[in-house]
Amino acid sequence: MLRKYSKMFGLLAMSSLLFVAACSDDDADTSSDGTDENEGTTEDVELEGDLEPITFSLFAADNNPNWNGMDTPVGQEILKATGVTLDADFALGDPAERIALMASSGQYPDFILPKGDGNLLVDAGGMIDLRPLIEEHAPNIQRVYGDYLDRMVWSEDDDSIYFLGTAPIDEEWLSPGNGFWLQHAVVEELGYPEINTLEDFENAIRTYYEMYPEIDGQPTIPLTLLADDWRLLISVTNPAFFSTGAPDDGEWYIDQDTYEAMLHYKRPEEREYFRWLNKMNAEGLLDPESFVQQEDQYKSKISSGRVLAMIDADWSIGDTQVALREDGKYERMHGVYPVTIDEDTKHANFWPTGYLSQWGIGISVDNPDPVRAIKFLDWMATDEAQILNNWGVEGEHYQLDEDGNRYLTEEQREERRADSTFSERSGISVYREYGPNFGDGAIDPTGQTYTINTPDTVIEDYTDVEKEVLAAYGVETWKELFPHDDEFTPRPYGAAWQINYSSDSPIAVPFQRAQDTMFTRIPQAILADPDEFDDIYDTFLEEISTDAMEEAEREFSRLVQQRVELWGED
Repeated sequence: MLRKYSKMFGLLAMSSLLFVAACSDDDADTSSDGTDENEGTTEDVELEGDLEPITFSLFAADNNPNWNGMDTPVGQEILKATGVTLDADFALGDPAERIALMASSGQYPDFILPKGDGNLLVDAGGMIDLRPLIEEHAPNIQRVYGDYLDRMVWSEDDDSIYFLGTAPIDEEWLSPGNGFWLQHAVVEELGYPEINTLEDFENAIRTYYEMYPEIDGQPTIPLTLLADDWRLLISVTNPAFFSTGAPDDGEWYIDQDTYEAMLHYKRPEEREYFRWLNKMNAEGLLDPESFVQQEDQYKSKISSGRVLAMIDADWSIGDTQVALREDGKYERMHGVYPVTIDEDTKHANFWPTGYLSQWGIGISVDNPDPVRAIKFLDWMATDEAQILNNWGVEGEHYQLDEDGNRYLTEEQREERRADSTFSERSGISVYREYGPNFGDGAIDPTGQTYTINTPDTVIEDYTDVEKEVLAAYGVETWKELFPHDDEFTPRPYGAAWQINYSSDSPIAVPFQRAQDTMFTRIPQAILADPDEFDDIYDTFLEEISTDAMEEAEREFSRLVQQRVELWGED
């Protein structure tokens, strides 16, 4: 599941200076009539009906590298239909610092997508309860979410809805979100060996690396990881629970019988996973820059074609695969494998959660027109908006056949899968996460899918090399290599990382201290001499096993059990 980490605390004094500087920069870029000259405007857009143009500021904890204001074909259609311009700002560093600053200053953007730090805003009184607005002004939101709205209730003690979930609704996962990535050239050269365990993965990397110490005149990189800020969790620590048979519950491991919680690093199985990374480093198979490189450096390496393997989420490395495809380096693209610690362990990528409802978009108390804002979100929930955000503009980005069915020409499909600038230029998918949206597999009233992705189109989008690799393993899609969702019992609490607790909860401070310790000790353990690994890991466990942390685990267990009762155990 898509999850990003951000620290709770930061250097607020420095953040304040940056905030003031940012405001000054914004003022400098603003024209005399108060509009931002860099954003899309209504000057050349004929608004539908009697709409008055309005600009809403928006802050998102996730960066959006394809954002181009409203100055795209899709953005212009949104502007035409709603009169709304989104003036967006994204967290370039630690989003928690920005959100904490908002909460302490009492000054908020109009729309906020805070991800896991929404509690800071709610506790500060910065967010509007959306429920009355939804009931009065948002029939499409009610239709799209249906019973899922009940999952957006903030807590047992507060039945407000502060954020509308922006996770795709009724999503059919067509591809693995997480796994161990290995170049097609590697498995082809080695005769398509089984890639099921850490040992299999390691042996394939080592063998190919010894055969080809250089690729295109550059040193081959056997395995690289990304530990740039919160990304350490995605590429370094999350794989510890996936590879040991646990689902993504964030920093927690939840006993599926008792719903008792503990920090997942305490599991003996995960210790062995980190020991394996330590071994990979000691044997020269781990990129020595893994814990110092920045995201752009990491992606540049992969895009060059000389990285044999990564351990990461698909959304993190997706653009690197497009870049390799653009360059015609099809054999240097990567397949994703369900690697686990041993043959008896199931990779839990597809362990179902039900709809993940509590990370999303909210309207702040500083929004000048909450009714107009909820009406904008309601329009984003319409079929018109869903089709626009996924398919684009008819005749330009997709076609209609004589029966009114949407389709892509081969040229339009190739542009999407092999042009890294397509979303930025077209606006397709760029605005989708800022409102309710249907996922892959969801069906519209005409019987067509809302998105362009189906099991058949996923296969069509594979390169010939990719199809050959999959055929050699006896499957047609990467998903087929993984344990299916029906092999797991759905988690009645959804995902633990979406469970809210207040900033004054007994969880907050000890949890953050444990996280700060982890950010130091896990890299230290991986990079240590193997003889020192256990001493470092023992020290780590001792440091995070405080009385306060044990109390935090008991409190979080209570919240998980409360969530099960609130949602109703299936």
